[in-house]
Amino acid sequence: MEQVQKNKMAEAPVSKLMLTMGIPMILSMMLQALYNIVDSAFVSNMPEKGEQALNALTLAFPVQMLMIAIAIGTGVGMNALMSRSLGQNNREMASKAAGNAVFLAAVMYVVFLLFGVFGTEVYVSSQSSSSEIKQMAVEYIRICCTLSFGIIFFSVFEKALQAAGRSLFSTIAQVAGAATNIILDPVLIYGWLGLPELGVVGAALATVIGQVVSCVLALIFHLRLNKEIDNGLRYIKPSGSVIGKIYSIGLPAIIAQALMSVMTYGLNIILVGISENAVTAYGLYYKIQQFILFAAFGLRDVITPVVSFNYGMGSRSRVKQGIKFGMLYTLIIMVAGLILLEIFAEPFSSLFGLSGETQQLCIGAMQVVSLSFIVAGANVAFQGIFQALEAGIQSLVISVCRQFLFVIPVAWAFSQVVISAGNYDMMWLVWLTFLIAEAASAVIAVIFMARIYKKRVLTLGGEQNA
Repeated sequence: MEQVQKNKMAEAPVSKLMLTMGIPMILSMMLQALYNIVDSAFVSNMPEKGEQALNALTLAFPVQMLMIAIAIGTGVGMNALMSRSLGQNNREMASKAAGNAVFLAAVMYVVFLLFGVFGTEVYVSSQSSSSEIKQMAVEYIRICCTLSFGIIFFSVFEKALQAAGRSLFSTIAQVAGAATNIILDPVLIYGWLGLPELGVVGAALATVIGQVVSCVLALIFHLRLNKEIDNGLRYIKPSGSVIGKIYSIGLPAIIAQALMSVMTYGLNIILVGISENAVTAYGLYYKIQQFILFAAFGLRDVITPVVSFNYGMGSRSRVKQGIKFGMLYTLIIMVAGLILLEIFAEPFSSLFGLSGETQQLCIGAMQVVSLSFIVAGANVAFQGIFQALEAGIQSLVISVCRQFLFVIPVAWAFSQVVISAGNYDMMWLVWLTFLIAEAASAVIAVIFMARIYKKRVLTLGGEQNA
């Protein structure tokens, strides 16, 4: 089994390898985004207080993203280390990478459990003054955090399956969880089948139950199929050197995704100065565009192990092909996403039962922010390449630029223009922030790529003109 897997990662045509591994991983990430979209669709169409409930989920969203960021970032670090170790035929290190990631997942769960119990009210109060919205947000976050073991451990087992080239099975687990969530949402939110009508609490319970289903299946697949590594307590026992290697790769990925949470939290505070409707519209848009952006994240998570494996093997030609096809496929995804949102902005927004004013704000966000998709896709692909080539700092810098440095200050400045004008027609200025941030970050990423390529890729073995 080990030799078969090595041949696949080392010898299969890179263009085909990225598609066969990438399609399941893209679907997996898109299904992850679907959790939030489905919850939002059902709660926004509640008979009473649907828009307030949607606003509550928007306030909860940064916490969910932070949780996923830390879990997935740890998984990405483990994924790259495990892939590179398998490429070097180092079974022991690959096993320790997977085992230590399980230990780290347990630590993460304890942290979010404590936050769910003690920190939710303070967090929610910083973003809203509405007691009704705050109560719903606190209930939703508390359930998602105290029962977060499903999503945290799933993220680790998912990445272990992907590192071994078994992304199809991680997708099966993700599909099962998403299907469970979709089925349970209306049952628990609206009180179908004789159950009580739970509203936002039902949405939270449906989410965590779906995550647990995904986790259990991914664990079973990992234990039964990942024969390239060994499992056992001695591999779970924490090792400072292994954890250091995981986070030398994974920390930039954690910060990259955590910055999405920080950015959303900051923008919630900025937008509430304009109106509660602007917060709701942005939160809904962000969940819709995640469906596209997470597809690029899925492909990035193919780029990292494929390039990392062949970088560990010392194959210049295959590393170059990994970079080439990774960038090309990401571009195709983002162009398709741009076209989709530009054409269907109004139908998408109408699915959520928004008031006329909120819906128009959401449509405007989709039509303007989606213009940044092409450069955003390039930035995401560059980050995957940087992580694979042991250039985590450069990946981190791009994350900070595109999700904080070039976003929050610019959005705040544009929001002051809108507030001064007292006219929602000027909201396009705030949405334009994302195009400015992605374009500026892409320039920096290209400069980094040129240096890394010369230092890390051209020095490898292989054909000079491959």
